[in-house]
Amino acid sequence: MALDPVIHQETRLRLMALLASLGEGAQVEFTWLKEALDLTEGNLSSHLAKLEEAGYVQVEKGYQGRRPRTWVRLTPQGRAAYQAHRQALLELLKGG
Repeated sequence: MALDPVIHQETRLRLMALLASLGEGAQVEFTWLKEALDLTEGNLSSHLAKLEEAGYVQVEKGYQGRRPRTWVRLTPQGRAAYQAHRQALLELLKGG
C-alpha cells in the first residue's frame, strides 16, 4: 500500500483527519476549519483547492441569511483515500 502524496503533506493530513473524524456526510464551515487547524484563510484555501482537485473534498459556497458562507465536506472518494493512506501509515510504522 502506498502513501497518497496529496494527503501526506502535514496540513492536508490534519485537515483530512479532522473531516474524517466528523462522520460521513458531515459538513463544516470554512471559518471553523480555519480556527480548528490554526491556519490563515489563504493557506486553508490553497490546501482545500488541492484536495478538491483530487476529488477528496467538496466545497460549497452559499448564504446563511445575508452572510456568505463556505462549507466543506469529505467526499466518499476522500474518505476512502484517507482510510487507505492511514492504513499505509500504520503498516509503515509497524515495519511492514
